[in-house]
Amino acid sequence: MASQIPEQKRVGMVSLGCPKALVDSERILTKLRADGYAMSPDYAGADVVLVNTCGFLDSAKEESLEAIGEAINENGRVIVTGCMGDEAELIRKRFPQVLAITGAHQYEDVVEAVHEAAPPSQGPFIDLVPQPTDQMVKLTPRHYSYLKISEGCNHSCAFCIIPQLRGKLASRRIDAVLREAEKLVAAGTKELLVISQDTSAYGVDTRHEERMWKGHPVRAHMTDLARELGQLDIGGGVPPWVRLHYVYPYPHVDQVIPLMAEGLLTPYLDIPFQHASPKVLKAMKRPANEAKVLERLKSWREICPEIAIRSSFVVGFPGETEEDFQYLLDWLEEAQLDRVGAFRFEPVEGAQANALPDPVPEEVKEERYARVMEVTERISAAKLEAKIGKTLPVIIDEVGEPDEDGDIGATGRSQADAPEIDGQVFLRNVPATLVAGDIVQVNVEDADAHDLFGVIA
Repeated sequence: MASQIPEQKRVGMVSLGCPKALVDSERILTKLRADGYAMSPDYAGADVVLVNTCGFLDSAKEESLEAIGEAINENGRVIVTGCMGDEAELIRKRFPQVLAITGAHQYEDVVEAVHEAAPPSQGPFIDLVPQPTDQMVKLTPRHYSYLKISEGCNHSCAFCIIPQLRGKLASRRIDAVLREAEKLVAAGTKELLVISQDTSAYGVDTRHEERMWKGHPVRAHMTDLARELGQLDIGGGVPPWVRLHYVYPYPHVDQVIPLMAEGLLTPYLDIPFQHASPKVLKAMKRPANEAKVLERLKSWREICPEIAIRSSFVVGFPGETEEDFQYLLDWLEEAQLDRVGAFRFEPVEGAQANALPDPVPEEVKEERYARVMEVTERISAAKLEAKIGKTLPVIIDEVGEPDEDGDIGATGRSQADAPEIDGQVFLRNVPATLVAGDIVQVNVEDADAHDLFGVIA
């Protein structure tokens, strides 16, 4: 009687936190798939469940602990990895039944823990199954991908524990990054989101070492990287949309703006300013000079008028006075940023800021948060209203089902909108042939404080 091919073991994954953690999850699952595991979309079908945790803020840790608890209740066989991995004691205290705990980007340790918990199926035919080592498991839609260029961070901002969780800056080789980008584009990616803890510092740790790529040397440097990514081709000689995230405003950032004007780089910069008051920035230990930034924003807009700037700000940092906060509001009125996220300051265990004097009362934080959102929403609404009547390129994320009249709607994003964090473009009456990943020209008909509404030109 013929022997049965053994069932593939199945792995479930819960991925929390930032896009950088999502890339870690993709790498882990890619390795596991190459080892013969199948992916399970639910708890019930999984032999083991991985929870990739976030430990950036205490609220994020609580969310991670809840996710571990849910996985244990639903499945029982759980391995924990990610940024909370260095708090193994806390996790074991609450969930003694967790099978293994590993830290951030410790891929080999996670894979080993899975092998122990659910040994991969071994059978006479298993080695004949082609193992897709090159084919990344993607947790994002096919048409956009996160491209992680480095790990860790060299800053010691007072409110942050990332260097403790993920170590000092460790840049990837430029040729390895470009090879990955090329593969992603070949597999259907139309939009690359460049991420790290500090994209501007890429290559500082390797002294911007040169590697050969396509017959010429390229440096591990943000400007070289941006220029090379702009040479990739999604078809018809068109470069992919390339977004730079987590960019500190170092002087060399000025060099990527002309690439945006030339159409090689998406005119979008994500710069986490965090505050504008010099006193607060100093207390935060932020490497930034807010006064020069306003001049530079002006010159960037002169070079590339369509550039969209996204940023995030912390309100209620210890010692922030009403005067500091008013300084931030005045700065925002002048800076006219396109997209703004705000966070109420939250202490996180191990951060230097916890020891600072003059904590801001919670009700004051709430009131300041509401005021900053009111200002930035008004600026956003005015900026979007100015786009009514214009024609913009839009990448399609989702196409709906026909309604009772047979009309089909779709959702996409303009070049000013990164996935998950910015606004959307809602389209009416799209053709039935439209699919996610298409880039179309759209006539903007209407706008609100965050989103645009239009029709394909």
